Amino acid sequence: MGMNTIDAGMLKKAFLAGAKNLEAKKEWINELNVFPVPDGDTGTNMTMTIMSAAKEVAALEEPTMEGLAKAISSGSLRGARGNSGVILSQLFRGFTKEIKKTDAITAQVLADAFVRAVETAYKAVMKPKEGTILTVAKGMADKAVEMAGQTEDILELAQQVIQQGDYVLSQTPEMLPVLKQAGVVDSGGQGLMEVMKGALDGLLGKEIVFESDTKAPAKPAVKAGAGATLETANIKFGYCTEFIINSEKEFSEDQEHEFKQYLESIGDSIVVVADENVVKVHVHTNHPGLAFEKALTYGSLSRMKVDNMREEHQERLIQNAEKIAAEQKAAEEAEKEKKEEDKPLEPKKPFGFIAVSIGEGLGEIFRGIGADYLIEGGQTMNPSTEDMLNAIDQVNAETIFILPNNKNIILAAEQAKNLTEDKTIVVVPSKTVPQGITAMIHFMPDLSAEENLKTMTEEMSRVKTGQVTYAVRTTSIDGMDITEGDIMGIGDKGMLAVGKSIEGTALSMLEAMVDADSELITIYYGSDVSEEDANAFLEQVQQKFAGCEVELQNGGQPIYYYLVSVE
Repeated sequence: MGMNTIDAGMLKKAFLAGAKNLEAKKEWINELNVFPVPDGDTGTNMTMTIMSAAKEVAALEEPTMEGLAKAISSGSLRGARGNSGVILSQLFRGFTKEIKKTDAITAQVLADAFVRAVETAYKAVMKPKEGTILTVAKGMADKAVEMAGQTEDILELAQQVIQQGDYVLSQTPEMLPVLKQAGVVDSGGQGLMEVMKGALDGLLGKEIVFESDTKAPAKPAVKAGAGATLETANIKFGYCTEFIINSEKEFSEDQEHEFKQYLESIGDSIVVVADENVVKVHVHTNHPGLAFEKALTYGSLSRMKVDNMREEHQERLIQNAEKIAAEQKAAEEAEKEKKEEDKPLEPKKPFGFIAVSIGEGLGEIFRGIGADYLIEGGQTMNPSTEDMLNAIDQVNAETIFILPNNKNIILAAEQAKNLTEDKTIVVVPSKTVPQGITAMIHFMPDLSAEENLKTMTEEMSRVKTGQVTYAVRTTSIDGMDITEGDIMGIGDKGMLAVGKSIEGTALSMLEAMVDADSELITIYYGSDVSEEDANAFLEQVQQKFAGCEVELQNGGQPIYYYLVSVE
């Protein structure tokens, strides 16, 4: 049975089927991570990204091609997590730019959409690397173009494209030696193939039940200050208000700017994402009706939702308290909020800082050197673009520096930068926590943002980082045989040491890091290391590297027994 066109209803079913298939395979994809560390999160990141879009797609009761394009593009863009998730969102973005022009997808339109998807994704990555999800996507796009010239049958085209994708994926170990050494294919490419295969199943009519029950792995962000978190922070604007504006004509930049200014006058935590004539709006305000009334001047409204944050906040805080205590607490907070509302708005300061970190000790260090806002996350919990945007909303500064402190988070930060219009965002390319700490220490308020970025980046380059954790599987990498349960010492460019003991492996790792120019060693011990053991390790390091100054800090980070920096 052939299929010459795909309408909006069929595309919706195919996309949800692709999302569901990826979700079902996410743990397997996680295990394809090259490094055998307990943070193989490619499958999780890609799943969270596509599920963000799938929720919006599933909510479309009478889908149109344009509506689907907007839901897929906007949902995946804001939900993107990690490098793999960001690249997947860019593939969707390019794909939907092509298909939104038509009411029905033909073989030629599908081929053109594949090509545009690949072009968009390659542009989003500063240094594209072959042997990755990008290579797999490009192989499928090339095949789609070839098949579009030979057949009008979309099913035949799709089957050939998937076959080619599987072949290219099988060749990724030949393109990246690190994959071949580990005996795996590229995990991002595998994730993309699962989306494709699920989508084809959807087109073939296989029953797929979509349930939006995926939870984000990242914990809520933490605002810097006296241990304050979002759960205990004062709520100035009590109603979380969300809706979509459906305009009859394209929503202009001037209209978007005007609307944002109005929302800022009645609330905060504002997100306005305009895609031609559909605008997604989020605002915290005490007057949802005013937001709706202003929005109605631009078009009709849909998917209107208002949540009473004070009510939800109180339920969490006083779940087990007596009724009188609860009422008293609510009254006190209401009075405090009224006073806060009467205060004049503080002017924006010149510079602000957002850092991604995990562990109470590391959080205190970042707060101590000037971080305004902390996003909890890292190796096992890559924050999304949405998390970054929420953090940006909370920092009252003209220019905000974001320190991702993980190479897998930099792309999400860059994506948040591109979506922010009312503040200048500077992404510092810090790949490790020690790099981020060094970068912040060398910030100079008298210099411009550009000068500071240059200085901070230069200082980071002088920092070597080592991480000590355990192996989650048996493999061979960087010429070292690793058995599940072994302790590994990982440097900036690969494996430095493997052993059976934590401290012994950490010392071997340091031997590979310290050279004649090294002056300072800083040790951050994790949540699974006692203070006594950390102090004993400190003494060993001081004895072995007598020519260096050695500092010990309680990082409190999970997964990694020790983070070590050498400068």
